[in-house]
Amino acid sequence: MSLFGKIKDALKKTREGVSHKLRLLFAKNKLGDEFYDELEEILISADVSVRTAEEIIEEVKEEAIGNKVKDEQFVTDLLKDILEEKLEEAPVPEFKYPVVIMFVGVNGVGKTTTIGKVANYFVKEKKSVTVAAADTFRAAAGEQLTVWAERANVRIVKHEEGSDPSAVIFDAVSSAKARKTDVVLVDTAGRLHVKENLMKELQKMDRVVTREWPEAQFLKFLVLDATTGQNAVSQARVFDEAVELDGIVLTKLDGTAKGGFVFSLCSELNIPVVFTGVGEKIDDLVPFDAEQFVEGFV
Repeated sequence: MSLFGKIKDALKKTREGVSHKLRLLFAKNKLGDEFYDELEEILISADVSVRTAEEIIEEVKEEAIGNKVKDEQFVTDLLKDILEEKLEEAPVPEFKYPVVIMFVGVNGVGKTTTIGKVANYFVKEKKSVTVAAADTFRAAAGEQLTVWAERANVRIVKHEEGSDPSAVIFDAVSSAKARKTDVVLVDTAGRLHVKENLMKELQKMDRVVTREWPEAQFLKFLVLDATTGQNAVSQARVFDEAVELDGIVLTKLDGTAKGGFVFSLCSELNIPVVFTGVGEKIDDLVPFDAEQFVEGFV
């Protein structure tokens, strides 16, 4: 299946709800205040935040009125264009090698699995990869990451369970520097986004990378479960305040009927989505594409 096919298929549940409601709306309403109010409600029902939905509708309304348009296709295309612009307000970072990517997030979002898939992505790009098992708290986290590292055929650096995560990162970075490795992917323990001490631990790991390998590009990606909807936005806001996020990886996109929160993430928080998980297999992770996401959404 093509990249477009995977994203479109993953968004099937969301698109079915939005498209059906749009068809009903166009069938019963001419363009006017009532039409735009209902269009806003459709977006909110798909988990676009109220603030972002209001902005989108205002832009659609202004453009449609300015062009004296009453055509359904024009309004639909206009909505798609504006949705795409929202997603592109936050530019996706361009990878520069060597690069260290630290993955953060709450428990249960699929961080370890995501790292295995991202490792596989870089291997396919002909890059050398090392993964660092800095989740030293969750039982068997290192073993789980080892399985994914073997599947992707990449090196892994890990310590005993309960050891200092920053020490794992130090060893991984030192090893990567010596071997001239292109990519280091860092797994971290899942944490409640309200726990201050755990956030400080992330900041400590952040400092280790910055100090030990200043010439490497250092990115921090938040892994989000797409099925959590608007809760994902509040998670992103807290993690961004703690470590200044550079991007987001969405998991379980194929399991959600409310993918609209992604527009709020990019527009309100100015954090881009970099990768999207669209299934369970190691190849089921694709670079995010705004145009294709919108085509799958509406």
